[in-house]
Amino acid sequence: MVWVTFLISAALIVFAATQLAKYGDVIAVRTRLSGMFIGVVLLAGATSLPELLTTINALSQGLPNLAAGNLMGSNMFNMLLLAVIDMMFRNQRILRNAALKHALTGSLTVFLIGLVVFFILADIPLQLGWVGLDSIAIMLAYVVALRLIQSNQTVAPSHPAQAEDIPTGTPSLRAGLIGFGLAALGLVVVTPYMVRASAEIAEITGLGATFIGTTLVAVVTSLPELVTTIAAVKLGADDMAIGNLFGSNLFNMFAIGLTDVFYLQGRFLSVIDPAFLLVGILGLIMTCMGLIGNLARLERRVLFIEVDALALMATYAAGLWLLYSRGVAP
Repeated sequence: MVWVTFLISAALIVFAATQLAKYGDVIAVRTRLSGMFIGVVLLAGATSLPELLTTINALSQGLPNLAAGNLMGSNMFNMLLLAVIDMMFRNQRILRNAALKHALTGSLTVFLIGLVVFFILADIPLQLGWVGLDSIAIMLAYVVALRLIQSNQTVAPSHPAQAEDIPTGTPSLRAGLIGFGLAALGLVVVTPYMVRASAEIAEITGLGATFIGTTLVAVVTSLPELVTTIAAVKLGADDMAIGNLFGSNLFNMFAIGLTDVFYLQGRFLSVIDPAFLLVGILGLIMTCMGLIGNLARLERRVLFIEVDALALMATYAAGLWLLYSRGVAP
């Protein structure tokens, strides 16, 4: 029964999150923001909302390791999605074409992941109220990162946009906002059921909440990124697709800082299992690999798979094996 609950709630979360991304795109079109900025901010935030809500619900159920594993495990899975895109659309060389535009976003993502790992290692016992100063620093760094990304966008011509720029049949901004709100509400209602089922699965299988959060829950909550990224590529919105993945990792690190606001027992980073340093470093390595793979002009293939995509997939698989063998699944 617990697996049925998990699968049904997971399917509903994926459906709600894809609707969230769909209406987020409507808002993007109607407000005429740039595709890359929408991918990094709005779309990444929308598709990462399941991770954030899952994390908050995991805290309310006394599962901080499931909470942290979900966010850090999602970083690894999002970079695996870069390899999936490379395989699915290998003739378009999407990642190479958009590489330089995402160098800043990728670099800032690496910086924020490194910052989170540093604060977990440093364990600085300073708080403002019940919130750690380390978490506040992470949230401020995210805000600064968004400001840098926005200020480095290519400035569009100053003439007013024409009505025909908006595709025919695009819902109104009001419909987009209502749809976005209803999808977000659906996530809020369904997420606690998946978290509760995940905790029971961890107990039944003996894998532990840490490993379940890093793998099973992280994959489920990252499926919206997969769906919306593939959809964006099919629509020719390459900037939005790649920005969504790097931006999701950026948002996940912001979510770790934000989670501290909901953790009323003290500093959230201080209760994270030290084993998550390994999860965080793996996410950092894979994000670096994704960034390098975008910038380097590697055209070699093993059968039909690009070398950089193959390396990401191999690293993800080896990382999961390492996490399990090193006792991240107590």
